[in-house]
Amino acid sequence: MDDPIDAKIQQANERLTKKGSRVKIYRRGNRLWLRGTLPPKPHISGKDKDYPQFVSLGPNAIASERGIKYALAKAELLTGQLQSGNFHWEEWIDLDKVAPSRLEARRVRDWCQEYELDFWQRIKKTADREGNWKKDHGLVFSKLPQDEPLTIQVLLNYIKSTEPDSRPRKRACNYCSRLAEFAGVEGREQIRKLTGNYSARSVDPRTLPSDQQIFDFCDGIKDPNWQWVVRMLATYGLRNYEPFRLSLEDFPMIRLSQGKTGKRFIVPLYPEWADSWNLQDVLLPNIDHANYTNSKTGTKVSGWFFDNKAPFSAYNLRHCYARRCFEFDIAPDRAAKFMGHSLSVHLQVYRAWFDESVYIADYNKAIAKADRPKPPGGLL
Repeated sequence: MDDPIDAKIQQANERLTKKGSRVKIYRRGNRLWLRGTLPPKPHISGKDKDYPQFVSLGPNAIASERGIKYALAKAELLTGQLQSGNFHWEEWIDLDKVAPSRLEARRVRDWCQEYELDFWQRIKKTADREGNWKKDHGLVFSKLPQDEPLTIQVLLNYIKSTEPDSRPRKRACNYCSRLAEFAGVEGREQIRKLTGNYSARSVDPRTLPSDQQIFDFCDGIKDPNWQWVVRMLATYGLRNYEPFRLSLEDFPMIRLSQGKTGKRFIVPLYPEWADSWNLQDVLLPNIDHANYTNSKTGTKVSGWFFDNKAPFSAYNLRHCYARRCFEFDIAPDRAAKFMGHSLSVHLQVYRAWFDESVYIADYNKAIAKADRPKPPGGLL
């Protein structure tokens, strides 16, 4: 948190939490506000339960040290009123100067802005997290009708516009549900019924390329820089941005210094690919990856596959590495470590990518063992 005022607001909120306060201080531009779960404002229809709301502190609440002291005092006063049951909106807003239509006009745009403000107050803002926000929350929120009041029907209409049992449907339900919860929208339980059955496990494993297809495609790439990137993805099962974040000091084992799940080391499958393709000689495409977020770098890589009409995606190469781990009899916990995800993900998701040949190969190895159990009666 680089801004000293933001740091002081955080300290003030920590003091409020220790005192059992039911509200917190929030910064919106150069002004300070309070936010807490409060009774519905008078004259607002459709609300009969407390829900998260902002409270204006007026012109005295400038984002400054003096403004923070003022906001602290107001937060303690508001908390005391809530705890004693003496809270009345008339003391916090001049209802005669606020038309009922304005009180009721909580547009989608307003709620999305408040949600985002709340999100970054709770989550430390980094370049990567901001990039993830744009492709997840931001992608969904931008497709909602911004100038309409936020209602359950508005959310359901957007969700139903996405394909059932698809990733966009799951994303829409996920972030619309969070927005509805934040705004206290009535009927939000209806969203769960539309989520569907999409998951990574629903992808047909037969869509994965064979290792021969991967090898042939890599050999046919003309640009040596992109060829190196694709070969690294294939050999080490990396996420699409990770070839740009590596250390090769211990080649053919490589190390990742930063990423979605932190530091890790990765071994090559196949090691012959690492050697014959000379992957220790780093060749990177001419993109400004040093100044890009992981998300933006990954988008560039995925875009290259699309632009060059590749027969598979960058992430399919990662999934093939997972399949190969099982083919090499690498223990699941170790395979999960190499890939930088949890053991549960490895067992629940990646095992579903195996095609029949993997299981048949395991079966043939098992029955070929001389010490395997024999049937009663011997050979018939």
